[in-house]
Amino acid sequence: MNAQIMALPAEPLSAFEQASLLHMREEEKLARDVYQALYAKWGLQQFSNIAASEQRHMDAVLSLLNKYNLTDPAANKQPGEFADAGLQQLYNKLVADGLQSANAALTVGATIEDLDLFDLAVAIEKSDNQDIDMVYGNLAKGSRNHMRAFNRGLQSSGITYVPQYISQTVFDSIINSAQERGMQ
Repeated sequence: MNAQIMALPAEPLSAFEQASLLHMREEEKLARDVYQALYAKWGLQQFSNIAASEQRHMDAVLSLLNKYNLTDPAANKQPGEFADAGLQQLYNKLVADGLQSANAALTVGATIEDLDLFDLAVAIEKSDNQDIDMVYGNLAKGSRNHMRAFNRGLQSSGITYVPQYISQTVFDSIINSAQERGMQ
């Protein structure tokens, strides 16, 4: 995806776009780090596969940070370590919740994707840069696919996930639609 990002023109960043890029870099790191911790505990393949996808999401946002000469908030941070105190608290809570049981872990996964989708929708709405919109659109495709995977895992155990951030209508639309392919 880096080639596609670099092929689009660099456009002036609004304060919101700059803050959004910095936040999204760490939010994607949060997802990756939580999924790695939960995979280590439960060995569920969804966590291994989706953690690898989150790394690609982190790399795509890093390409934008580099393109716009923004300092990477995730640089030199260990797994589970964040510059944003709110994300640090969220990470700690999500890992603690996910360590309770395999089903709790799947619920944590769905919750992370729920939050990502909400934040991405807001970011896409408020951004007018082509490259940012392209990356965020691809991240949203990935998050919808991840939501489907976590939801399938929960449904197989008879658990119904109730979205906390996106609407029930948006959630239903996601889980009732086919897997999507993003840019590689």
